Amino acid sequence: MTLAIEAAGLAKSYGAVQAVQSVDLAVRRGCVYGVLGPNGAGKTTTIRMLATLTRPDAGSARVLGHDVVAEGAAVRGKVSLTGQLASVDEDLTGAENLVLVGRLLGLGRAGAKARAAELLDAFGLSQDGGRLVKGYSGGMRRRIDIAASLVVTPELMFLDEPTTGLDPRSRNQVWEIVRTLVAAGTTVLLCTQYLEEADQLAEGIAVIDRGRVIAEGTPAQLKASIGGGVLHVRLLDPAQRPAAQQVLQERLGAVTLASDPAALSVACSDPDVAAAVVGRLADVVQIGGFSLAQPSLDEVFLALTGHPAEADAVPSDLEETSA
Repeated sequence: MTLAIEAAGLAKSYGAVQAVQSVDLAVRRGCVYGVLGPNGAGKTTTIRMLATLTRPDAGSARVLGHDVVAEGAAVRGKVSLTGQLASVDEDLTGAENLVLVGRLLGLGRAGAKARAAELLDAFGLSQDGGRLVKGYSGGMRRRIDIAASLVVTPELMFLDEPTTGLDPRSRNQVWEIVRTLVAAGTTVLLCTQYLEEADQLAEGIAVIDRGRVIAEGTPAQLKASIGGGVLHVRLLDPAQRPAAQQVLQERLGAVTLASDPAALSVACSDPDVAAAVVGRLADVVQIGGFSLAQPSLDEVFLALTGHPAEADAVPSDLEETSA
């Protein structure tokens, strides 16, 4: 079976900055494949090369069997791209945006209206289809933006940071949309900096850092690659986290600090050792809870790169302006 995406040695520079150094990808049809990395890691530039919007400086890529340079028009006829910023017109209603896209893609007036109504219903926007998009919430804008990419259902959809800035409820809604698309046969290449998002949706993941793929596999394989388990500790008093970090670091090594100010985690595969460390920790701080579990993708990223996923590699505004 032809792969949805085959890329070898893709590279792209902007001036003296090498945004993508050498990216290899192999994505099978009919799945969600995640490209995971922090802002500025090279994700957007990679998507733009695969979507024929940016010409690679080196390497080659085939999308749905077509070369992205020599057969760009054929690629564009089979894919859709939903970028980080909404592409719909804020001065039109949701329905008008979808009808406009349908007409531009060759649908007749009646067909475009019927498809717009179908998509508004599928995306839970039927009651808001007559409202101007400028009055939509962030989650509604993201849904209408994805809907506009599906007026003609693509064989392959590029989703670049689809849930950035969304609240948890809106993020879950977008995830359900992605799952529905894949169940219907569409392949999705998902670029994200949210490790939970990749864990929830992706069958396979390529971890990109500083323009290179540094690891690849299923979420379970990536977690297993750093070995053992992880001891997660939650404190009753966030102010005690520095003291808890010192205890854990002295006995188990590098400690991961979560965005939750009361949470810490550290690699530990031996339950007896974990129990002894928690006992010592209880002498120093007040523990609200603890668990020994499989590592998260956050911890995998830290182990692979030596820095948290939130840390920028290439300045993010470089990728945005190159778009």
